Amino acid sequence: MKIKLRAVVLLTLIMSGPARAAMLSDAEATFLDQLVTASAVLEQRCTGYEVNGAGSVQLGARLLGSTDAAMAMIDAYAAAIKARDGETSDPGKFRLEVSDAAVKAFRRVRADLIRDPKGACAAYGDTGVERGLLRRY
Repeated sequence: MKIKLRAVVLLTLIMSGPARAAMLSDAEATFLDQLVTASAVLEQRCTGYEVNGAGSVQLGARLLGSTDAAMAMIDAYAAAIKARDGETSDPGKFRLEVSDAAVKAFRRVRADLIRDPKGACAAYGDTGVERGLLRRY
């Protein structure tokens, strides 16, 4: 009985490690959603907005605790985009959970941008500017 119990506990620990690793923290999910929203605004060519790279890293550092963590999330998002487009990217930067969450967020935001281009561009674009991910030109 003790052997079976130990085996079950060990198996549970082994199985729960990858499951935990495959989840985004709340801060990661928030930052990723904001990155995706800003990139959707740019992808839909909302006029008057451009990327604010330094502001994006600063926001990520505030949310995630360091510039390294912010850059890692930005790199993971870039790897997800490349993988989705069929391009090669650094497999060490690709995270399936980032890719899955990014696809869902992008579809949601793009649908809003297509449904109401003027209103959604202004709303999402201005929010991106306020957060520091975008800037007006």
